[in-house]
Amino acid sequence: MTDAGQPADDERPDPRRLTSVEQRIDAAAHRLLAGAPEHGARAKLLEFLVFGAKQAWACVFGAALLAVIVAARLWYPDDAWLARNDALTLAAVAIQIVMLATRLETGRELWVIVLFHLTGTAMELFKTDVGSWSYDGDGVLRIGAVPLFSGFMYAAVGSYMVRVYRLFDLRFTRYPRRWLTAIVAAAIYANFFGHHFIVDFRWVLLAAVVVLWWPAMMHFRVWRRVHRMPLLVAFGLVALFIWFAENIATWGGAWLYPDQLDGWHPVSASKLVSWFLLMIISVVLVTFVYRPREPDAPAGR
Repeated sequence: MTDAGQPADDERPDPRRLTSVEQRIDAAAHRLLAGAPEHGARAKLLEFLVFGAKQAWACVFGAALLAVIVAARLWYPDDAWLARNDALTLAAVAIQIVMLATRLETGRELWVIVLFHLTGTAMELFKTDVGSWSYDGDGVLRIGAVPLFSGFMYAAVGSYMVRVYRLFDLRFTRYPRRWLTAIVAAAIYANFFGHHFIVDFRWVLLAAVVVLWWPAMMHFRVWRRVHRMPLLVAFGLVALFIWFAENIATWGGAWLYPDQLDGWHPVSASKLVSWFLLMIISVVLVTFVYRPREPDAPAGR
């Protein structure tokens, strides 16, 4: 890897980090783009298009699940013998099986996705009990008031995180010590429960995140070039993207907040802070699968 904005010596992500299917797609893409210009406006446009394609590929689990939620809202019959929530759960299971069977996810990554699923379901059980949001009451594939497909929405975030790490060959400079990040992530998770009983520490935790990750820079390979951005900016952009997806999911009736029960309207922008903090938990979990790596030293250094 070279300095940000400079062509990379090896234009491909580390093949050890790609699944077998992704390696074939990567090879086909490089054959297709072999004659593309390396400089000028067309090169920049191509780099942008490849960036978008990789992001879309990283989101394939979440996009498929969101498409199923929207399709169920538009076309699932109210009098179907299978409850809508149960159909969503079975569809989510099928998506996960396909991801594994087609080698789009590795067994190693599945463990962190399962962990996302479990931690998310635990939060769902508590949050629905205290009335933070609610689901329709139909279906038998549920734990209490929580349909089982809800855990897959957290798993979709985990899937994106581990896939984007591989596809963009992420490297980091000045990344904080992992034990410190684990403490902050644990405090954030505890605050999602504890703020209902004691003081809400989200702003203190947000300040801790800013202090801890402020110096960190993310280096990511798109195609020919390696770019960089402050890691906090990357966190914010992903949180914004999840907030957009949340608006689609609540419009699709996957769940509703109390102020949406009398009629859907966009989710409050204040939820961006919650998603930003949830992002920190996601990032910390992924770093225990893929240890943060420094960029390779430029040639001759």
